[in-house]
Amino acid sequence: MPIPSTLKAWNVTELGEPVDALQLVERAVPVPGEGQVLVRVLASAANFPDVLMCRGVYQVKPELPFTPGREVCAEVVSAGPGVTRAAVGDRVLGLTTLPHGGFAEYALMDQDKVHQAPESLDNVQAASLFIGYQTGWFGLHRLARIQPGETLLVHAAAGGVGSAAIQLGKAAGAKVIGVVGGEAKAEYARKLGADLVIDRRKEDFVEQVKVFTGGKGADVIYDPVGGETYQRSTKCIAFEGRIIVVGFAGGEIQKVSLNHALVKNYSIMGIHWGLYNTKNPAAVDDCHRELVKLANAGAISPFVSERFSIDGVPAGLQRLADGKTVGRVVMEHADNTE
Repeated sequence: MPIPSTLKAWNVTELGEPVDALQLVERAVPVPGEGQVLVRVLASAANFPDVLMCRGVYQVKPELPFTPGREVCAEVVSAGPGVTRAAVGDRVLGLTTLPHGGFAEYALMDQDKVHQAPESLDNVQAASLFIGYQTGWFGLHRLARIQPGETLLVHAAAGGVGSAAIQLGKAAGAKVIGVVGGEAKAEYARKLGADLVIDRRKEDFVEQVKVFTGGKGADVIYDPVGGETYQRSTKCIAFEGRIIVVGFAGGEIQKVSLNHALVKNYSIMGIHWGLYNTKNPAAVDDCHRELVKLANAGAISPFVSERFSIDGVPAGLQRLADGKTVGRVVMEHADNTE
């Protein structure tokens, strides 16, 4: 397929909520530079950092205008000098290179952020395999060293990050407790395989965790919410437990009472997965191989609740921003549907 001279893309032209910040534009197709590939976007998964970048409050602040959409499944259509990890025609997944993100027809990727997409997953699922599952794998395995038979507590268990953690926890042989807000989200968490699902709107998760574990508490707590959720989690962490701080989707960054950590000998660990791409890219490659094995074996399968065309990007990203989604929401190009 010949490469066109222009593409359609959603650009952030002024900072704000996604429905206000994004504008559909037509611009030139970028030329890949040294170590880069140009890809035809097959699917692009929405992530909360995309929302934060639209608002201008993420740690990465691209110059305006830029196209968000870091996580894609795509086909390589051309390669710049020095590219060795991918060839034209490869179906790949990974991170785009801003300002040429994935909510567009074409995007750029640095070759060290490119990974082969597993045949066992369709385009939309493959686009969802990278950030959330890599974060979960590093958090649960590299940091928390989760063991079979341990109890894992996952907050925001029906979201994109939480749903990946449930599946990875079950694949590791853990007993998984999912905490959600509302019965609809509770039903999704059950389908994902959680052994116990707690609706925080109706039940005290601290007490329910203690009952489920016979008073011991959770060995590992995976927390992408922060704030009050983190503070209450310290009341049901087990002796020598591990709390993985993933993010602060609740909007409040908690203060940590380190003296309390001495009471139960528990550890507090932060996971900023993006750092591994520069600090230890070989570990990211190793993790991808493990995730592909799990996907091919059917042990993990990205849970996609919404698929929409390029026209639906602002509304889809806004639903994610407003906390109205479960699992993953993903843009899929209609002419690329499998």
